[in-house]
Amino acid sequence: MAQNQASSSADTKPATAASRIAALIPGILLCIAVAAVSALLERAELGVFEHPYVEALVMAILLGMALRSFWRPALRWHAGIAFSAKQLLEVAVMLLGASISFAAIAASGIALLASIAGVVVIALCVSFGLSRLLGLSTRLSILIACGNSICGNSAIAAVAPIIGANNDEIASSISFTAILGVMMVLGLPLLIPLLQLSATQYGILAGLTVYAVPQVLAATVPAGLVSTQIGTLVKLMRVLMLGPVVVGLSLIASRWQGDAKKTNVGFFRLVPWFILGFLALATLRSLEIVPATLVGPVTKITNFLTVVSMAALGLGVDVRVLANVGGRVTAAVTLSLMLLLGISIALVHWFK
Repeated sequence: MAQNQASSSADTKPATAASRIAALIPGILLCIAVAAVSALLERAELGVFEHPYVEALVMAILLGMALRSFWRPALRWHAGIAFSAKQLLEVAVMLLGASISFAAIAASGIALLASIAGVVVIALCVSFGLSRLLGLSTRLSILIACGNSICGNSAIAAVAPIIGANNDEIASSISFTAILGVMMVLGLPLLIPLLQLSATQYGILAGLTVYAVPQVLAATVPAGLVSTQIGTLVKLMRVLMLGPVVVGLSLIASRWQGDAKKTNVGFFRLVPWFILGFLALATLRSLEIVPATLVGPVTKITNFLTVVSMAALGLGVDVRVLANVGGRVTAAVTLSLMLLLGISIALVHWFK
């Protein structure tokens, strides 16, 4: 009897894993199909104009959003789309570390490090103040400030249990993140010719303003490898500010907790696995354990995964969600992002 139960349990685990993988396949294939069409359109642009004015990465987002606007994917597509938008993009960010040396951080100097910390602190304070002036609750104001100033949904997810935020406050604070994140990825490269930004300046700007680490990769790939490397490094430094913020909030959490239970935030909630992987690969590259000959193939894999993930990101954006978001929350999030963008533009002009 016991042997039969053990055998049944052993058979169930592979079956469960197989079923999970099978559930991912339709959505992943859909994202790959959108990415393939985007690549073909980019190649057509190259043949006609001798230059792709809209890269496959951007095209994938637009096609995904267009498809979602008149077709709501059924449940069978959801798992693969979500996996492509999150896990595949996180893998791409991790692999990017193989092309980065810590010499780039050392060369940036203490001025850049201090500037990043200053921008985050100023953005946190002003975003919180704006939200409170618009009549939002203290908890919701904190979530909006942390989401805009540090790293979007990741910051909101880390801070929410610390301050005892409820589901409505969490949903309200993240409702704009997907849409504004896509808008930043699509719109930020337009500032390169408009503001005459160098590759270094644009990388700093993207790292300071784009919500998530993977989205920084998406926003900077069209601008070249230098912008991608600098943007990712700046964004990682910005993400590290989440640690002190969470610690500080935990010390005064009782002010907002009320009757909610305090929740401990684990290390891997504050420092995601793909950031640790990025740092590990960057360390190996800095020590030349990862040879230079591997950088090219790894970069191609990274670009492919990014385009597939951008297709998934577009498929996950429902523009109609704007109708369900309150005007004050919309104003607070939008004004906070505009403030962060303004401060960052002023800063990058200082870094010639």
